[in-house]
Amino acid sequence: MLDRITERLYERLGSRYWLVLAVGQAAVSILVALVTVVILASYYDASTHQVARLATFGSILTAIAIFVASLRTRSAFCAVRAWHDTPAPTATETVSAWETATTLTYRQFRRNSWWINPFVVLPTSAFGVVLFDLEWTDFFVLVLACVVPAVYATVLSYSAGEMLSRPMVSDIAKVLPDDFPFTRLGLPVRKRILLGPSTYTVATALLVASLLGDRSGSDDLVLAVVASVCVGLALSHELSVLLAEAITRPIERVRVAMARVADGDLAARVPVTTSDELGELAHDFNLMARGLEEREQMRAAFGTYVDKEVAALILSGQFPEEGVEVEVSIMFCDVIGFTSYAESAPATAVVATLNRLFSVMVPIVDKHGGHVDKFIGDGLLAVFGAPELFPDHADRAVAAAREIVAAAAALDTGLSVAAGVNTGRVVAGSIGGAGRLNFSVIGDAVNVAARVEAATRQTGDDVLITAATAAMLTTDVPLVSRGSVPLKGKAEPLEVLAPLGPVTAPTA
Repeated sequence: MLDRITERLYERLGSRYWLVLAVGQAAVSILVALVTVVILASYYDASTHQVARLATFGSILTAIAIFVASLRTRSAFCAVRAWHDTPAPTATETVSAWETATTLTYRQFRRNSWWINPFVVLPTSAFGVVLFDLEWTDFFVLVLACVVPAVYATVLSYSAGEMLSRPMVSDIAKVLPDDFPFTRLGLPVRKRILLGPSTYTVATALLVASLLGDRSGSDDLVLAVVASVCVGLALSHELSVLLAEAITRPIERVRVAMARVADGDLAARVPVTTSDELGELAHDFNLMARGLEEREQMRAAFGTYVDKEVAALILSGQFPEEGVEVEVSIMFCDVIGFTSYAESAPATAVVATLNRLFSVMVPIVDKHGGHVDKFIGDGLLAVFGAPELFPDHADRAVAAAREIVAAAAALDTGLSVAAGVNTGRVVAGSIGGAGRLNFSVIGDAVNVAARVEAATRQTGDDVLITAATAAMLTTDVPLVSRGSVPLKGKAEPLEVLAPLGPVTAPTA
């Protein structure tokens, strides 16, 4: 309910919302000041008129001090509002505004607390001495008695300031970049836990001592303050330390584990040592880390069965579902005499030999910027120019074909490889249905590449390319025409050319 009210005030008041911050903090502090005056007056049998005058005096000083402190940090608030009024703030401006908004109260209190409390406590104590007709030594008693409420008011006012600043922070957090550089600038949680219970316990002890103990002058007041401070700190210190350890240590474990995950260690886990909200946080973190680990394993397996570039493109979700029409170079490789070899060799040896050949061929395709579209028995279809658009895709395809032939010949498998390359326009996209898709290329250029590879049996060459591929070459590759050969499924014969010159085969 309170958050909704502050959000509406923030939207309606705009740059004047800093007044809400000032009034909210002042109201909390004035309330504590009024209770403090009543407690002090009870020790000196003050009249209602005297109490009212001292309360008014202390409240005015408190309001002035907080208003001045708010004015000193108004420029920071205006910087946040300037971000809000900017039509399209940059990521850097957003991060800067967020840091300002989240540390606005903290910086205000660090900058002003050292003078606010003396500004209020010292004059109020002096006025109380005069008003109650006390000895000058009683001034120090009143100052001592005001210290505990002043610290308590500071803690409450700080909490009120942070609560009233939430609309600003929430407004910026909606568009804050996920990967912004985070730096700890606010009040640490450990200090909040140590200060909060201790201050509250001491203030409560002082109030109880004042209500139940004797109230007959400065001696009783000093005794009440000293007793409440000693008892309050003794009771709250261990509690604060235990709470700090119980809360901050599990949070720190989660933070360290998150840093490990950010560095790539997806096996990081947090021990679930409690059955409360912090234990639930650790449990949820472990589930998240396990999910990320399984996703990474799936991605790795996906990359094993699908070309790495294609896997990255599909996972990014940036490729159009309807596909795109592009000009590419298609390379089709086939193992010569593999059918007869498979008939005479054991099945395990056939698979092992084929995998050996592919283990040499696939890295060569990757090296030249292509991707393996599919394996067709003992054949391999590779595409150059999609999904990554290379203007020299023809050169890459021809170089890869020649290198694959040379690399396969260097293996002691007793088998050789032939390759055909063709260039043309195809449709590249995800092909399939019913939840099963495969990134592939469709078009007549693909069929021609397979037919050109088959033509190597007629010409006796290891590599043949079409005239369309030769026209796209940007490097000087010696070519010799093998004339026009009839291709299955083509009405007219097609000219094919064989690259010449030595090819350095990689070490097998």
